[in-house]
Parts: sequence; C-alpha cells; structure tokens
Amino acid sequence: MSATTPIIKPPALQKGDTIGIIAPASPLPDPAYLARGIDFWLSLGYRVRTGTHISKATGYLAGRDAGRLADLHQMFQDPEVKAIICLRGGYGTLRLLADLDYNLIRYHPKILVGYSDITALHLALNRMTGLVTFHGPMLYPELGSKALPPYTRESLCRALAVASPLGSIPPAPGLPPPVTITPGRAEGIVTGGNLSLVVATLGTPFEIDTRGKILFIEEVDEAPYRIDRMLTQLKLAHKLEAAAGIVLGFCTGCENPSLQPGLLEVITDHLAPLGIPCFYGLPAGHLATQATLPLGIRARLDAAARTLTYLEAAVAPP
Repeated sequence: MSATTPIIKPPALQKGDTIGIIAPASPLPDPAYLARGIDFWLSLGYRVRTGTHISKATGYLAGRDAGRLADLHQMFQDPEVKAIICLRGGYGTLRLLADLDYNLIRYHPKILVGYSDITALHLALNRMTGLVTFHGPMLYPELGSKALPPYTRESLCRALAVASPLGSIPPAPGLPPPVTITPGRAEGIVTGGNLSLVVATLGTPFEIDTRGKILFIEEVDEAPYRIDRMLTQLKLAHKLEAAAGIVLGFCTGCENPSLQPGLLEVITDHLAPLGIPCFYGLPAGHLATQATLPLGIRARLDAAARTLTYLEAAVAPP
C-alpha cells in the first residue's frame, strides 16, 4: 500500500454469510482436507461455495493459471460471497499478479485469508487496491485438520467478525516465549508475510513498501544461511532500515544444529544493528496454533514487552 492508496476495509463476516474457497497456488495432497474444511465453516453457521477449478491439478499447481485466476475473480464478483479462504499455499500465486483485475477487487472488497505463498496476493492487493487482508489459517493444513487448536479458531473468527480494534495478539499456548532483539516501541501499518515471497516481489510493481511500517515476516524449512541471504537482500533493497519496527513470527523448521551460526543469531546479526524495535516469536506463521494477523492497518509494536497491538478495526461494520 503506497502512501496515497486509501485503506479499504472489507465488511465484517456475519453468521449465514457465504465463504468462498479457492486454490490460487498448489493442489491438496489429500482431498479430505477440503471436505473437513467445508465442514468447519458449516459448523460455525456459514455457507460455503468452492471455486470451479478447486480440484484441478497441473503438477505443482492447482490447475492452469487461467482457471485459478478465474476462480479468484469469480469470488470477488459474486455478491453472495463475503469472505475468500485459500485452500493452501505451496507455489503459484505469484504467477497471477500481473493479470489480476485490481479494479474489480477495489470495487468489491472482501475478506481474503491465507499465508505462505498467499503472501504474494496480500502484498499485491494491499499495494494496488488498499484492501486490508488477513494472514491466517487455510484449509490445508489447519482448518481441514482433524484437531484445530481453539486458539487458531478463535483468533480467526474474531479477526473476521469483530468491527472494532482487535487489541494485542495474545500469547499462544505451547509455543516458546518470544525474544526481544531490540527494545522500543513503534507504530505503523502492518505489512509483510512469508520472507521468501516478500523477497520474490522485489523489483516488481508489487514489491513491499516498508516505509514507516511494521514489517512482519515468517518462514518455513529454510536453512539459516538462506534466511541470511534473504535478509541481506531486503537490507540491500533498503526495506529493513525503512521500517518503523520489525516483528518476526516463527521460522518453523529453519534450525539446523549442523549449521552455524544458528537461526536466532543470524536474525539478530541482521536486525539488531538497525536500532529499530524488533522481536522474534509472534504466534504466526507455519504453525498449527497461530494468530490471524490483519495486514494493512495500524498497530503498535512493543519489542520489550514482546507485543503487537492493533489500534483499529480490520473490518467495516456489515
């Protein structure tokens, strides 16, 4: 979202609304996740509509680009659909950005939820339309699992349905305590997502704008030296120093005892010299127990207290 792009908040979700499910990236490894994910939304009192091409598979993609794009456009165009939930991440969302109808999305604002590869969509929609989107659980592996943690369910439902400030993201049970990298406070619009996808947008019309913002990043299954490379690229692109503050979710599966320096040391070496508020360990990312984070609205980061507090509502009154 540029400084001149007005923020657009989608209408809050209400019981009885229709949820649209699309697959803009990779296909499911097991179709049972779709069935259970549909049951999850039905059990909460919503209706469900799936994209026409949701069960397609072309190698590592959930069907051809044209079909995945058509499903995304159809869900934004359908007046009955109030929220769009992504099937899973994987890879493929980046391939759709150049052909998205941003005017269609701008004039039909709706809730969009996903993470991982869906970061590309978050960044593009935030920047090109000003739409507030949601970094949160998908059908695979969370909402279609056999045992969804209550924390994940409650955080998602509250973020999508409450048209008032969400306040602080609460600690999640069972996760390691967060770690302060640089103490201090900062306020700004929250932006970011998966580190690999944030880096992948650099040099494109959809690249992340971190100026005066709270940069959120998370990662999965990347060795510390790869985290080093991506943070270095963000540093060279002046994206780190421009941020008002930086908060990291979990980098799941990124520790490798046989490689030194370790993950936290790599992160600290890059971010501590910036002198801006920063902490690691927000309960967001590739986790069964995860918070839903609105992207595109203002929040306060307190790195000493290791909290992220949203200062405004993410959704508009329905």
